[in-house]
Formats: sequence, C-alpha cells, structure tokens
Amino acid sequence: MAGDLQRKYDTLKKILKELGSVVVAYSGGVDSTLLLKVAVDTLGPKNVLACISAGVVEPKHVLRRAKKIAKTLRVRLQTIDADELKDPHFVANKADRCFHCKSHLCQELIDIAGKKGFKYVVFGTNLDDLDDFRPGNRAMKLFGIRSPLAEAKLTKLDIRTLSRKLKLETADVPSSPCLASRLVYGLQISEERLAQIEKAEDFLRTLGLVEFRVRHHDTIARIEVHQEDFKKITAEPNRSKIIKKLKSLGFKYVAIDLQGFRSGSLNETLSKSEKH
Repeated sequence: MAGDLQRKYDTLKKILKELGSVVVAYSGGVDSTLLLKVAVDTLGPKNVLACISAGVVEPKHVLRRAKKIAKTLRVRLQTIDADELKDPHFVANKADRCFHCKSHLCQELIDIAGKKGFKYVVFGTNLDDLDDFRPGNRAMKLFGIRSPLAEAKLTKLDIRTLSRKLKLETADVPSSPCLASRLVYGLQISEERLAQIEKAEDFLRTLGLVEFRVRHHDTIARIEVHQEDFKKITAEPNRSKIIKKLKSLGFKYVAIDLQGFRSGSLNETLSKSEKH
C-alpha cells in the first residue's frame, strides 16, 4: 500500500478507535461498506451496529447486496424505515430534499445509538463529497454526525483502492443513490414514480448495463448511459425492447441523453442560490 494511503488508513483506524463504539449508517455502497469493515476490524463486532434504511426510496438490489455483505462481516444489521413519503418537504422534491431526508435519518440513528448504548453515529461521507452539492451534509453537521472517511482525508479513489486491498466485493460497484435522486426537481415524489424508476432500471440491468440512470421527467424517461454503451441501447432488438418496457411502466416518451451518464445531472438545473 502506498505511503500516503497507508497513513490515511491508519488515521481512519485511529479515529474509529477513539470513538469506541459506533452506529454505522450503512447503505451497502463502496463508502459505507469500507467504513463498516474497518469499524468491525478496529472495534470488534460487539461495538458496531449497522443500520440500513429499507424504505421505498432505496433500490432493492442494493439492499440485497448490503444484507449479504453485513452477514459476511458478521456485524449486527438493523433495518429501519425512515418513511420519507410522510414528510411533505421531502415529497415536494425541492433542492433541499436531501436535507429533510437526512435529518430524519440522523435523528433516528441518534435515538437508536442512545437506546442501545453506542457512543457515536457515523456516516460514510468521503472527502470528495464535501465539495459536491449535498444538502444532506448540512443535516449531518447540524446533528453532530461524524464522517471518519472524510476526516481521514480519504477520497473516492482511495476508498476503492482500499476496498480492493481488503477484498471487499463493493470495490468496483458503481454508486447507487436513492431512487428519489432520479426525479427532476419540483416533480412530486410518489411510491408509483419510484417504482417506475426502479422497474425501468432493473430492466436495463438485464441488458448488461452497469452504470446508468433513468431520470424521471414526468411523462419522459431520460436515459443516461456511458457513451460506449450508446449502441447497446440504440441497436435492435434492445431499442424496441426498452421502448416497449418503459412505455408499459407509464412513460409516454423515452429519450437518450446525448451527454451520457454523469452523477448528479439534475443539479445542473439549479441556480447558485438554490445550492446554498
């Protein structure tokens, strides 16, 4: 392991050791899986509790993987339902949507930690996340949540490299944020629309696509794939299959974004004031 990465890894272990016992906000993604693994290795399984949100906004294939990994790591896993659709601020789907969602999650995890005797709640926020538009980070700061990966100066690339060293199966999996992040801002979030997105993406996954998004623009499904995958979805018979499937889910139009896949593309429509 390179010297700089080794120092960051040692710092991460030192931070966790000082925390003593933690509730890990676990999603099954590359960041939180690494955090969970190092927490268990450093503190022991008895001092770690993984909590995963299993509400309607979470992709089910990600939840299945997360449960499998938690079992492999021999860590206790508690499933929680943040019930986001009961919050009108979240349902309204404005630019601060993630703040409201993360606020509920933070409070629930703090309550769990208090009841079960864990000293801290930790999230898998990495150093790169601090420079991105993430209203959820504001909620974490408000609730005093710790982010050991970011505190250890670990970037996304660092985390993937460490995950490979530790033989974690998430090392190369693409990011998979909640389904609500696919709905254009201002379009109300509903269980029906979330199901449309999940079913559409599940279908595209059967065609061999790995990193992509189906963005929900009410009657329009805007598909983002990497440019090297354009032919995979425009050539027959896949083109006709995709159109038929997505229209059967309720979309009136099916479009391909010629800019290709990019994480957080819906934030491109926000003004500077909306991002602060």
